[in-house]
Amino acid sequence: MSNTNNKSDFIDLGAILNACRKKWYVFVICVFCTVGIAAVYIRKHNPEYMVCANMMITSDKASGGMMEGLSSLFGSGANVDDELFAVSSHSVLRDVVKKLNLNKHHITKTGFLKSRFDYKGFPIDVLYHPALTDTLRTTLVFTVKVNDEGKVNVKMDARGETVVKIKDAKFPVAVKSPFGEFTIVSTPELPTDEATKETIILYGYDKAAEILADDLSIYIPSRRADVIAMNLVSENTSYATDVLNSLIELYNLRSIRMDNNKNQKTLDFLNERLALLTDDLSEVEGNIENLKSKQGIVDLEAEVQYQFVKKGQLESELVAEETKHEILKLIRDFLTDPDNALSLVPAGLVSQSQGDGGGQAINSYNELLLQRMRIASTAQPGNAALKTIDGQLAAMRTNLVTTLSKSLETSQLALNELRGKFGSTNASLGHVPNQERVMRDILRQREIKEQIYIFLLKEREQIAMLLANGNEKGKVIDEAYALTESVGMSKKMIIAIAGFLGVLLALLIIYMQNVLRTKFATKDELSSLTSAPVLGEISLSRSGEVLVVKPKTTSSTAELFRLVRSNLLFILGDPSNKVVLMTSTKSGEGKSFISINIAASLAMLGKKVLLVGLDIRKPRLAEYLNMPPTPGFTTYIAGGSQQGLDKIVHKDALLPGMDIIFAGPVPPNPSELLVSDKVDEFFKTMREHYDYIIIDSAPVGMVSDSLALARVADATVYVCRANYTTKSDIRLFTDLYDNKRLPKVGLVLNGTTAKQGYGYGYGEKD
Repeated sequence: MSNTNNKSDFIDLGAILNACRKKWYVFVICVFCTVGIAAVYIRKHNPEYMVCANMMITSDKASGGMMEGLSSLFGSGANVDDELFAVSSHSVLRDVVKKLNLNKHHITKTGFLKSRFDYKGFPIDVLYHPALTDTLRTTLVFTVKVNDEGKVNVKMDARGETVVKIKDAKFPVAVKSPFGEFTIVSTPELPTDEATKETIILYGYDKAAEILADDLSIYIPSRRADVIAMNLVSENTSYATDVLNSLIELYNLRSIRMDNNKNQKTLDFLNERLALLTDDLSEVEGNIENLKSKQGIVDLEAEVQYQFVKKGQLESELVAEETKHEILKLIRDFLTDPDNALSLVPAGLVSQSQGDGGGQAINSYNELLLQRMRIASTAQPGNAALKTIDGQLAAMRTNLVTTLSKSLETSQLALNELRGKFGSTNASLGHVPNQERVMRDILRQREIKEQIYIFLLKEREQIAMLLANGNEKGKVIDEAYALTESVGMSKKMIIAIAGFLGVLLALLIIYMQNVLRTKFATKDELSSLTSAPVLGEISLSRSGEVLVVKPKTTSSTAELFRLVRSNLLFILGDPSNKVVLMTSTKSGEGKSFISINIAASLAMLGKKVLLVGLDIRKPRLAEYLNMPPTPGFTTYIAGGSQQGLDKIVHKDALLPGMDIIFAGPVPPNPSELLVSDKVDEFFKTMREHYDYIIIDSAPVGMVSDSLALARVADATVYVCRANYTTKSDIRLFTDLYDNKRLPKVGLVLNGTTAKQGYGYGYGEKD
């Protein structure tokens, strides 16, 4: 089981800051880009201001009138939520668009990346047939350029494609397109001595209403008050002010029109009933005239008054009961008439029927009908709520008709009883002529009809007054007004946020680079990947020489090799530990370069050092040193002659006290050769003649030769290369290290950046 590295269990702030310091240019680029984008945004976007307006939804009850309660459909007695939908309805917004001509947007270029929205006073306009925008379903974009000589270029786009292009024309410019004919004209606002560019966007009324709905904010600020607040954000405050004021105006006109439509139905009903009563009164007057003519009666009223004083009270009761009976018939007829299915029962008739117990039911019916009217004003056809209320209304009408029928039967019984009593009284007055009784009956009928006629006349006048004086449902609290401060952030705040985002972006980029990067570049990064000791790092050198450790050399690279040498001697410890195995994960990490210079640094201590090239599969040590490769180690092992050592050892090849044995020819069986006893005997012999032996072996990630040589070594130097060795290579090394496959291992990082500006290219060789 491998050991885990606990060095990554905490956040190394110093390492993070160091990485950020090294990549300062990333911060500069990111901040420059984000601030640049913010500057472009500030340049392109003009300051915008919020324009607000408030109105109160009020009730408008005509006290004492038969339509009491109807006018509160859009008032405080109504649900303000319903009114909120009514104000923001598509039909109202469409009317606003048509009134203010908002289906055309004029955008005038005023400079580089700078333009303005012109609501009024635009320099160029587009004329077209008025019926076009009622059916237009495609957004049309006209780009008009006028140069300082007055020549006009026009481009018309639709659905992202150019459909018309006109060059070097003069105003007015006729534009014929698949969508109709248009005329581009100039206005008095067009400058005559400078170039002008204007973009005119033409929408259909429905599309423009949808855009306006997205821009508008209409809401109920408080549930404790019947107030609707609205606001619109725009760079042109005149435009926003006109929109809000027109919205309130058109909403009120719409609500008045709806009220008038409902009141007109009641007025028509009253006129119909008055016409019938006029005919009835004419008939009664004719009967009186005929009776007087036939009977020769001159002053019958004075005589009748004298004769019927005693039964006046009974007669009054009969008149009241007959009036009530007639009112009940009127209400029943009103409810059974299909044309009145969605009309309110006149409040005056309801008040006359209160004593009969049906008034409360009729009031409930009227309230439910009012609720239906409120929902119908904003609901779509087939609305489920409307269907439910229609069912309830039908049931209530049936119940009311049944109740009224029973009330009529009861009233008829009362009439019959009063008439019976009245007849008995008349019979007791035998001296009263029969014609007098007939006359009295006719006069009584005339009185009843006259009372009903006068009552209906009063109600008709009240309805006529409501029609003539429709009241606004939305009472203006605040007309549209613009706030003094622009909405959104200030320019300084935008730049500051952009700079902050640039820093965050740089941190994210650096973090993602570290996360996605498969290689490492510094000693600290290497230390964080493994728990094995790091002997040191070797920086690049510009000298281009293989041997950089020389007497009297004080370069940074030479000093780093001396530091590695000191750490290596510390690992070796006992002087009997002489053999150092040099290996790496793969070719190209600079293992041979490190081997040569470590051997040289040990030789500079006055020690007898032997450098042995044992990468026998790919021997390149002689090539690096520009020396003949043969005879070599493989020649000696294969021959087995003790006298052969003199032939393969290159004495003082680079420095005094430093000998070299090259690998020699590549054998046919390198693995078997390295595990032979002759190898052990060779190193036993070499230990007697040298203070230190450096073995330049093969990479462990490619062949097992180095692992086979681990038995003769006392310590191991494992070479890595910055920005070349991968993290997966270190995992392979960590597995070898944790399982103790190599003796006394220390890491050396090759190819790091020199702190004093030295360059170097040999580390690429192995």
